[in-house]
Amino acid sequence: MTSETQNAFGLGTGLYTVPDIASILNLPQPKVRRWLKDYWNNQFADNDRSLFSSGSGNELVTNFYTLIEFFAFYQLRQEGVTTQKIVKAHKVLSETFETRYPFAKSNIFTDGRHVLFAGKVGEIIRADETLQITIKEIFEPFCRKIDFNKNDLAERFFPLGKDHSIVIDPKRQFGQPVIGNTNILSESVFNLFRGGESIEVIQRLYELTKAQVNDAIFYHQHAA
Repeated sequence: MTSETQNAFGLGTGLYTVPDIASILNLPQPKVRRWLKDYWNNQFADNDRSLFSSGSGNELVTNFYTLIEFFAFYQLRQEGVTTQKIVKAHKVLSETFETRYPFAKSNIFTDGRHVLFAGKVGEIIRADETLQITIKEIFEPFCRKIDFNKNDLAERFFPLGKDHSIVIDPKRQFGQPVIGNTNILSESVFNLFRGGESIEVIQRLYELTKAQVNDAIFYHQHAA
């Protein structure tokens, strides 16, 4: 068993159900469940499904890295890249980076035909079997909502973008959405607002800014 397998659901990896992923990424639950089964648990995992999920039915959970891969997969599909090419790229990049989570490690770009990732000195390397280097205009990376650590591995996700305060951090609150650098669950703030508390009262109660409270309200209203 590799260290990746052992650490897939350890402390600080986050725990996400299918409804969690659907809510965070604003995707239909049936699509999330189908993608997890068809791609991660079948095509990506080969014979070791424990890498990407644990449990079954309503108890099925996955980790932060798979959440980020879902985001990358979705962004690539939105850009018109076929699922066949995404699966092919995932397998090639997995071998290249020696990781089961290449879409959570690399900065992914696309020109609508191929899946690309950032190489050394700003080169863009095409993710096909030849890994042929191509010089192309750099497309806006999907990682505009992601913080990467010094090893280029995703460590935080900003579902509303980095100019807003909602953060998905697997090291805090089991990876559920929190506000800024706090451990305050955004859902707790939203539930108070939904229960009739004013923004001003919530600000004082949690010592938050008005913008932070509004971010929590906006996020959960649109995730519902």
